[in-house]
Amino acid sequence: MVSAATSIVPETKGMVIAVRGLSHAFELADGPLPVLDRVDLQLAAGESLGLLGPSGCGKSTLLRLVAGLEPVQSGSLLADGAAISGPHHSRVLMFQDPTLYPWRRVWDNVALGLQARGLLATQRERVDEALRRVGLLEFRNAYPRQLSGGMAQRAALARALVNEPGLLLLDEPLGKLDSLTRIAMQSELIRLWQHQRYSALLVTHDVEEALLLCDRVLVFSARPARVLAEIVVDRSYPRRRDDPRLLELRHHALELLGQGSDW
Repeated sequence: MVSAATSIVPETKGMVIAVRGLSHAFELADGPLPVLDRVDLQLAAGESLGLLGPSGCGKSTLLRLVAGLEPVQSGSLLADGAAISGPHHSRVLMFQDPTLYPWRRVWDNVALGLQARGLLATQRERVDEALRRVGLLEFRNAYPRQLSGGMAQRAALARALVNEPGLLLLDEPLGKLDSLTRIAMQSELIRLWQHQRYSALLVTHDVEEALLLCDRVLVFSARPARVLAEIVVDRSYPRRRDDPRLLELRHHALELLGQGSDW
């Protein structure tokens, strides 16, 4: 969704995701451990959807399934109407840790996706453009050890965006950043999402972050995860943290998570 002040709406390139009756379990030595229990969700093209829930309830597992990193055990999982059967460059997963290769310069880390697909020789300019979008072009020849935590996450974001994904899967990507850097990166994610028009699935434990960044938020139960509620964030961008409506939605989300009496 774009800001109400924006006059030109970029073309939506986002992917449509449909999850129906999705259940999943880990096979342990003493038997299966259920993680997801008949989860249903729909993600529209260009939409940003947040996933909230207790730690270990299965949110990250859901992202891995949508990314195609694990096979679906029960239920259906569709991307633009086709069953997800494995990883694809159009569905990019960004983790809490930047996972940059320390022996490669920033430019070479960002170029990895294009290089793996055999496109780097003809599309090198996309690497510079991705670095420009996240404000790291001047650091293209730096090594990861020379970057701050926030800059390393920007590099990881550029590595994801260089593939021009239809779906960006965000697994607590800002969880290890200090508060000021996290606020700056939240604004950066909103700006890039509005510009790129990809669809996004965001896993976070920060209720405020989910409400600031997402069109809708799903609240999950404890493991095995079930959808307890959907919260529609009926505010345009950019959003203010002190918006009374967001504070109301925040309290509602915390109540659903069993923390309402503390706020």
